[in-house]
Parts: sequence; C-alpha cells; structure tokens
Amino acid sequence: MSKYRYSEINRLTGKALHRYEMISDGDKIAVGLSGGKDSLTLMWFLNERLPRIPIDYELYAIFIDPGFEGSFSKELEEYCIEAGYNLIVEHTDNGPLAHSSKNRENPCFLCSRLRRKRLFEIADELGCRKLALGHHKDDIIETLFMNILYAGEISTMVPAQSMFNNMFTIIRPLAYVDENIIKDFAKDRDFPVFENNCPSGDNSKRKYVKTLLNELYKTNSKIKGNIFRAMSNVNTDYLLK
Repeated sequence: MSKYRYSEINRLTGKALHRYEMISDGDKIAVGLSGGKDSLTLMWFLNERLPRIPIDYELYAIFIDPGFEGSFSKELEEYCIEAGYNLIVEHTDNGPLAHSSKNRENPCFLCSRLRRKRLFEIADELGCRKLALGHHKDDIIETLFMNILYAGEISTMVPAQSMFNNMFTIIRPLAYVDENIIKDFAKDRDFPVFENNCPSGDNSKRKYVKTLLNELYKTNSKIKGNIFRAMSNVNTDYLLK
C-alpha cells in the first residue's frame, strides 16, 4: 500500500471529520455504497479508523441496486463479507423507471432522488442518524458548476448537512480529497472494479462538466484549489442582488 496515498487521504479525512464534527461516540452510521472507488475508499477508511481512535461507532453499508441488467450486487456482497462489512442490499427498478417513457424528468435526477430517498428510509430502519457519502473535492466543485449552468444558482454539496429538521445528517468525510488520490489508492488496494451499466453513464451532465473542468485545470495547476477555496470566500458585495 502506498504510504503517501494512505497518509494523504487519512490526513484530509481526519481534517474534514474534525472541522465539521462529523462523528461522535456511539454513532450508528449508514454508508451509501455504490460499488465505485469513492464509496469503497470511504468505507475502508471509516472502518480502518475504528481500532485506533478514542471514539466508537457502528457502520452499515447500504447498496441500492438500480435494477439494470448485469447487476453486480452479488459480487459486491461477497467483497463486503470478505472485508467484514455489514452490507444491506436493496433491489429496485429505479434505473429502468428513470429511463422509461413514464419519466419526464432528467433520468439521473430521478434515479438519484429515488436512491437517496431509499437510503434515508433504510438508515432510519437501522437506527442510523448519519448517512456517509463518498463525495470528494472534485464532486463538490463539479456540483457548483452544474448548479450554475443548469439550475441558475450558486450552491454545492457541503461536507456536513442536516436534513429533515435535524433528524439526519449527511456527512462527506472525503470532501477535501482529490479524486486522483482516491483513484490511485483504490488501484493500490486492488479494490474490485464494478461496471456501471447505466445507459446515461457516459452521457451525463456531470461528465460533461468534469471534462470542461479537467481541460481548465490543465492550463494552470492552481485553478482547482482556487475554485475550492472560493466557495468559502464569497464576497456578497460583488454579487447581483
């Protein structure tokens, strides 16, 4: 295992956890496990920290199977058993429904909304009041630009967010971590690679925004960091009212 990649993710995750007081002693935490590198890395680090920190918490991984042909739920379940994770698998038809003629919304929007709704429901059934998601620094920047371009507002995901009158809190422990570091770590740890069978996977708005930003980053190595810092350095005197 690369000492640098581990140390960097561990440092930045610890920074986010401390800065936003994400986890307290006795917490029961649901982890949204998609099977991708980000959520697998998140689950690994939250689990790896348990024996070496002075607080105790419980983890429950939840996989919402969208129902596309060629599901990898069985393989993911086998991986989690081997890793010692508690995994709950929920089979749905969210994906096909979102791509059907019955849906007049954006397929990704509806599928994501249905998935999030079920995650909260299962977390509630488990007694979890916190839901950990694998969003990282690049996701947060991309969401800012997606909301500007497609929703006409300046907003993004935040590292910790209370929901439903403080009934739940969404936490994003990887909020300070670059996607490339996670990618390298997942490869180094030999995490399984599960194929995304979503027909919109290669044609989403997020992928388009990601491509635009990556081209921009190539022109100046400071751009990504500057954008990320700008989200907590807003001068409202120079915004339209």
